[in-house]
Amino acid sequence: MGVVGVVHQSCPGYVNEPFASLAGGYPGGEVYPAEDFRVEWGPIFHRGRLDGTARVLVLGQDPATHEAISRRILVGEAGQRLQGLLAKVGISQSYVMLNVYLYSLYGQGGGPRQLKNAPITDYRNDWLDALLTTTDITAVVALGDLATTAYTAWAAGRPSVANGLHLSSIRHPTYAEGAARGSGRPLAETTAEQLANWNEHLPALAAHLEPEAPVDLTPYGTIWASGDLALIPERDLPAGTPVWWRDVAAWAVRSGKDAQQKRATITVTVPKGARTWPPLPK
Repeated sequence: MGVVGVVHQSCPGYVNEPFASLAGGYPGGEVYPAEDFRVEWGPIFHRGRLDGTARVLVLGQDPATHEAISRRILVGEAGQRLQGLLAKVGISQSYVMLNVYLYSLYGQGGGPRQLKNAPITDYRNDWLDALLTTTDITAVVALGDLATTAYTAWAAGRPSVANGLHLSSIRHPTYAEGAARGSGRPLAETTAEQLANWNEHLPALAAHLEPEAPVDLTPYGTIWASGDLALIPERDLPAGTPVWWRDVAAWAVRSGKDAQQKRATITVTVPKGARTWPPLPK
């Protein structure tokens, strides 16, 4: 026998139906046009429980840089903020997360434009059907306008299911940064706006969930405070994942001298706080 140590948790992946078939039959560049999506980094499907224990579905937008490496969605700063919100309503592990798009968006116009792409919609709806028609999920959290539009389109075709689900349509976790860049408003102003929006939805979301951990509906302030972000659980990522993949430190960035090189390159750097090796000899 080997050395007895810590027993690590991990996500088993797509081993059970219907998720094995959904993952095996994903659409590629024939459906997701390369001018709007970074199809070269592959599809990134989900994060969270696929075993029927999820009680809340989170619908995001598209995978970002950290997700391209970790192969699970919402693990960067957006994921940390979302994890903190779930903790406030007493949810520590009974969640599942899905994105509107399998691939990272490239450019600004593709997101709204591709919502009308029928094969993309059909595949996303297959996932939503699998997650929402045969499970005990009671609430859906839609992150931003794309997610809300995609979910309401699905719900219109399945009213008997959707009528039993509570929808919290909230600002995307990184809304504040995007709104500040796009409008020129101060980041402090857009952050306060985002957190006020989240505060509005907390009570109703909590009321439609069965908590598995203490509930703390203390409202957010006007800035991100200590404790508002939460570490991504080890059980959400593939086996052998480094601890620092789950941290809020930015460890993956697109890099290059021009747009083509940046699209083709992700630079991964172990954060300083995770560099536990002894000093190297000079």
